[in-house]
Amino acid sequence: MEPANTVSESKQRAPKQFGVVSAVRGSIVEIKFEHKPPAIHTIIYAINRTIALEVLTQLPGNKVRTIALTPTQGLARGMQAEDSGQPLTVPIGKQNISRMFNVFGKPIDGKSFDHQCQRRSVHQAPPPLSKLSSQLQIFETGIKIVDVLCPLERGGKAGLFGGAGVGKTVLLTEMIHNMVSHQQGVSIFCGIGERCREGEELYREMKEAGVLDNMVMLFGQMNEPPGSRFRIGHSALTMAEYFRDDEHKDVLLLIDNIFRFIQAGSEVSGLMGQMPSRMGYQPTLGTELSGLEERIANTQNGAITSIQAVYVPADDFTDPAATHTFSHLSATLVLSRKRASEGLYPSIDPLQSSSSLATANIVGERHYKIAQEVREILAQYDELKDIIAMLGLEQLANKDRKIVIRARRLERFFTQPFFTTEQFTGMKGKFVSLENALSGCEQILQGSFDEYPESALYMIGDINEASESKTNNVEPEQQENHHAS
Repeated sequence: MEPANTVSESKQRAPKQFGVVSAVRGSIVEIKFEHKPPAIHTIIYAINRTIALEVLTQLPGNKVRTIALTPTQGLARGMQAEDSGQPLTVPIGKQNISRMFNVFGKPIDGKSFDHQCQRRSVHQAPPPLSKLSSQLQIFETGIKIVDVLCPLERGGKAGLFGGAGVGKTVLLTEMIHNMVSHQQGVSIFCGIGERCREGEELYREMKEAGVLDNMVMLFGQMNEPPGSRFRIGHSALTMAEYFRDDEHKDVLLLIDNIFRFIQAGSEVSGLMGQMPSRMGYQPTLGTELSGLEERIANTQNGAITSIQAVYVPADDFTDPAATHTFSHLSATLVLSRKRASEGLYPSIDPLQSSSSLATANIVGERHYKIAQEVREILAQYDELKDIIAMLGLEQLANKDRKIVIRARRLERFFTQPFFTTEQFTGMKGKFVSLENALSGCEQILQGSFDEYPESALYMIGDINEASESKTNNVEPEQQENHHAS
């Protein structure tokens, strides 16, 4: 039996009808039909199906106003337009794995593809409350700093805040690698407003890292019209929902960048002539973002866990785009340029990052207690940094000196060699279980490693490796100092 939400050629395709283009304003095209106008979200084709338009509003006089999903060069008034009778659809199924698609579900990796496969509309309703799983589960990433201080929720949404060059893509790639090798799930990468170069580089990196075999990639590139960038997120979610609901698999959905989805919506709204709201954003910002985010959920069949890169305009966290995104996230990971410059990778700021799951009744008393102690020591060390800079470490009281010693060792312990960077660093990647990560933090907090050099804890996996690397692992900073001397 065919799923209810799958587009059937015979049952759901309306009889073909043709209209005439009455106005072209950039990406906005108005089309007049003789009889009943097409429904909202219907795709209309023009110029031998080379131009695709999506109906956004119906106007008086059998007219519709559409947004272009492709460039509109060559389109003019009086031209014929064909009503497809169906919404935007994308292919679903196992054949999508290890492929790269555009908003229409057409492969852009240059390989052959079976276009006769099953397709599904990108406009799906979020799962009803009755089908949602109420059980809160930790999504283990194998990355120490994430699992200990800001655990991710299975079926939840995490925001990744970071600029260029702080290791955002590397962190996303590592999470995909760990998901594929340890969770037996499917990863879907959705590039919204991505540069072509970034997409090509990511595809190559994924292939070299060996994680492409359990991955689907979709791109709505920066040079494409706003309609294409606005719909690419829905296309990615439709493919993700297939793996969750039909294949009963766990899906990791990575979105880069959710701000560009909001930006594309703002462009569409402006072109449609809607009155802008606060800060020039579209009046429907909350609805549009919710329509996308609410589909990312944990059901009885499986879960879609999402990690989203979030750009914060001018570092203003009160910006409507940032505040609306925050309301959907269960965890926030803030990447720090300062930590990256010190060679502390992953460069997640432990004091600015947070998670709604980091409570005693969800993660357990022991985990909560260790995480709180770690945060407390790192916060105290942060306050002592100014004194150390002016007076030196020797002038501190014994109690404060112990805090500094343990905080610096915790910082080093939270660094980790990644599988996806093995070819660049020469260090074998490490997946660290939550129990091992907690055990390591506990031993450092108790002072078991006070006598060890800091370099022994740098870029290791399990805490047991500290004694082995005590002599042969030296930090970049120390190497520089050594060469300088």
